[in-house]
Amino acid sequence: MAAVLGLGFLAVLVIVLWISSPYPDSGPGGALHLAAGLWLLAHGTEMVRYETLSGVPAPVGVIPLLLIALPALLIRRAARLGSAADEGPRGAEPLPAGVVFSAVLCGYLGVGALATVYAAAGPMPADPLSAAWHLPLVAALAAAGGVWEARGRPLGQLPGRLTRPRYELALRAGAAGVLVLLCGGALVVGASLAWHATEVQGSFGALTGGWSGRFAVLLLALTLVPNAVVWGAAYALGPGFALGAGATATPLGFGGSPALPRFPLLAALPPDGPGTPLTWAVAGVPVVAGLAVGWFAVRRAREVSYGETALTAALGAVVCALATAGLAAASAGPLGSKELAAFGPVWWQAGGAALAWTLVLAVPLAVTVHGWRNRPARDLARASDARGEDGWHDSGVREVRWAALRRAAGTLVPDFSSAPAETPAQVPPVVPRDSLWPMTAPPGAATGVAAPVAARPKRPVLVMPGLKLDLTPIPIPALQAEPSQPPPAVAAGQLVPPVAGARVLARRKPGTQPGRAAPQSARAEPGGRAEPGGRAEPGGRAEPETAHAERVRPVRPGPAE
Repeated sequence: MAAVLGLGFLAVLVIVLWISSPYPDSGPGGALHLAAGLWLLAHGTEMVRYETLSGVPAPVGVIPLLLIALPALLIRRAARLGSAADEGPRGAEPLPAGVVFSAVLCGYLGVGALATVYAAAGPMPADPLSAAWHLPLVAALAAAGGVWEARGRPLGQLPGRLTRPRYELALRAGAAGVLVLLCGGALVVGASLAWHATEVQGSFGALTGGWSGRFAVLLLALTLVPNAVVWGAAYALGPGFALGAGATATPLGFGGSPALPRFPLLAALPPDGPGTPLTWAVAGVPVVAGLAVGWFAVRRAREVSYGETALTAALGAVVCALATAGLAAASAGPLGSKELAAFGPVWWQAGGAALAWTLVLAVPLAVTVHGWRNRPARDLARASDARGEDGWHDSGVREVRWAALRRAAGTLVPDFSSAPAETPAQVPPVVPRDSLWPMTAPPGAATGVAAPVAARPKRPVLVMPGLKLDLTPIPIPALQAEPSQPPPAVAAGQLVPPVAGARVLARRKPGTQPGRAAPQSARAEPGGRAEPGGRAEPGGRAEPETAHAERVRPVRPGPAE
């Protein structure tokens, strides 16, 4: 269906032009053969022109890039519809991706083979060898894109190296560079057409006099506009493009004697002779493209090194060069034999020039931008090293975020560093009931008055030009002890204070020490009574044996002690 729709569209267009032509060269059969040839040309297939002045067949290989969009969109739509689920009452599941791809590709190539045989009897038949690989290539790429989009654009399991952010940034930077080059090429072509408006207008009248002929020429010029944009980008890069008979148009000059037909787009070529400052100004296009590659190759992360940034920019330059070379190869082709065999930009020259421009400009710019974005963090690190502080905030990320939050929130986030230090109120400590010792308090808590916290001087730190951050710690009130229970003195280096009225009892097995007549099940101390299965303590009751090696028990002092 996609192949028939493409053929039908071109057939209707050619038939309308044939009907409106006052002096057609052939009948309706010749128009239909020409439509089949144009459909094959839209897939990149070279045509062969037999009616030449010399009698030698001349190939026509300059493919209008805008014409390729017609079959590509139709094949992609066919693959998407074939991959979609059935919306009927049964609700059948979608077909597998391989089945849809094979069905679309085989059906399309079947119609393409019939169109190739049919166009062979026309005025411009297709080259069979060129159609044998151009037609399957375009159909396979478009069908794969349609199936992939219908499946939700999955990427599958990529190798670990390809999942790194560097490759995603390199693709984005390369795409930005190619987009800038194409926009610059369009600007160059548009400015040249406006500058040679008189020659462009005269070329229409020289080719044909009827409105149908002029309309056909206008359609052909519109389909060749993307080719002209790529040629303008190659011209701005420096290598320029070939025009046959040894003539090449570059910003440094236009030499040779090309035998060119009077065509509107070719009328916008620069004049013969050396270049002028006006033609040299097109060098700004690759400069901007190189800067764009360097700008988009920078990651917004502080932990990225300079070497990683430079490598990402270099990969972006390689992507831009490969894309430029591919577009140059697709937009060029032969318009004849011998001198006209090369027409348009040379792909390896355009790709090499794009690599040189973007690599020289993108890498230094990417490193510079990366260093400029990390400048506040480096200033904070130097200030911290100068004060002898630890490296906890050397990166500067927390300070910068806190400063930005404070500026955005206004009065919602209080500035504790700018508030005066006040004497905290007396706060009684929270002592657990089963605690052995009361909580200790700083000096001055025994009298019931908390010791004031001395206000430390402010320490402003430069975050960025015009913004300082104060890192003065927030004062915290000190805990106090009860006045009726003064805390015991703790010696220096001692973990816990001494406790009065406690005895350390070591566990001993019965019968291990000679001279004691304690029973096997219990032992008694003076001043207490013994019970089976336990030991007696002075002034207390017997407790069961435990598994601890040592035991600390608070006791009440007796008269003997």
